[in-house]
Amino acid sequence: MGVTTSHVFTRAPGRPTAVAAAGCTITGSDGRTWLDGAGGAIACSVGHGRGEVAAVLSTQVATLDYVHATQFAIDVLERFAARVAAIAPVDRAMVFPVSGGSEANETALKLARAYHLARGDEQRHVVVARGGAYHGNTRGALDASDRSGLKAGYEPWLGRTVRVPLVNPYRDPRSGEEHAAELDAVIRATGPERVAAFIAEPVSGATLAAVVPPDDYWPAVAEVCRHHGVLLILDEVMTGFGRTGRWFAADHWGIRPDMITAGKGVSSGYWPLGLCIASGDVFDAVTDTFSHGFTWSHHPIGAAVGDAVLTIIERERLVERAAVAGERLRAELVGLLGDHPHVGDIRGIGMMTGIELVADRATKRPFERSARVTERLVAAAFDLGMTVYPCTSAVDGATGDALLLGPPLSTADDELATMVRIVADSITQVLPGSVV
Repeated sequence: MGVTTSHVFTRAPGRPTAVAAAGCTITGSDGRTWLDGAGGAIACSVGHGRGEVAAVLSTQVATLDYVHATQFAIDVLERFAARVAAIAPVDRAMVFPVSGGSEANETALKLARAYHLARGDEQRHVVVARGGAYHGNTRGALDASDRSGLKAGYEPWLGRTVRVPLVNPYRDPRSGEEHAAELDAVIRATGPERVAAFIAEPVSGATLAAVVPPDDYWPAVAEVCRHHGVLLILDEVMTGFGRTGRWFAADHWGIRPDMITAGKGVSSGYWPLGLCIASGDVFDAVTDTFSHGFTWSHHPIGAAVGDAVLTIIERERLVERAAVAGERLRAELVGLLGDHPHVGDIRGIGMMTGIELVADRATKRPFERSARVTERLVAAAFDLGMTVYPCTSAVDGATGDALLLGPPLSTADDELATMVRIVADSITQVLPGSVV
């Protein structure tokens, strides 16, 4: 019998084959099932197998599958953009749809440069971002990122971004005001007339696993950016559309950035979709000069799917559910793991929870990367029937083990309870300690 060879450029050799998904459960070809504690990549917001989303997608394909945005306006996109503008904390919001988070951040960075050029500020090209950041894998977004493993080998193409320290209250006790003062100092040292934008996640996702900044951080940072005429870009690819218990994480701090980028939960994985949401002031400045786009940007099917997902989130009050269920999930994790000698921190907001693992709880010393603690925990949870999102950069963007939980916002209470138990059992199995 011949050997079957896959021609897929795989990202994960040897993984089981998924054949179906419904609600919070994924089914493999061998009949095994897994609870989707990772939400794919913290992307599935309304759960798998929603028939009404499939029906909307099918109807849109049969009605208007694709036209190019330079040739036609698209009714379904107009409707969807109006709904997004009504909830986005951006003044006079204008929506530029793309195919994912990396494209959304790439669009925002180019738009920031175009905005300053249109205003005659030709020197403003420098992007400021935080250490350990992750904003995507296209070249501009990768340069704004600071993940050593992802940038390795591509350094000759990168290196233009100016850094401020990452924000992590578990390891750094500085206040938000102090962080903002450092941003101010970096902008002044770089030359305010040269800085175009500051980009950051409102809640750190893949890098630090659900680290929430001090409450005074974002208002102070927004004021620094306004003072220097620097555009503020919030990367809400992971946090947007209800994940944190508000429509956008920016809503927790009452800030209104110049741009928000979104993805993941906006389509719940039913279609590749990302958004760059820019203020009316930014749009007005570049409307005749911004030369940018992709073949699949402004796609009618993406708009139809996004609109259907938005309807489910609103109808089932999943934003409010994320806030309540997420708090309960973390409380249960603390109850089981709060005294575990290798659980350093349990943190998060809404349906976004991080668990940081440490070699020494008293000193917060991380495990050596060679120990592959995260990978072993992910494998243990998978064997017990659950996906979790790995984080191997929780200390500084390069080292530090953590798990990130981001199940669908619609996950049932009993499923969340099972997830808590599986996580606790996985940690106990890999890192023996005292668990009730």
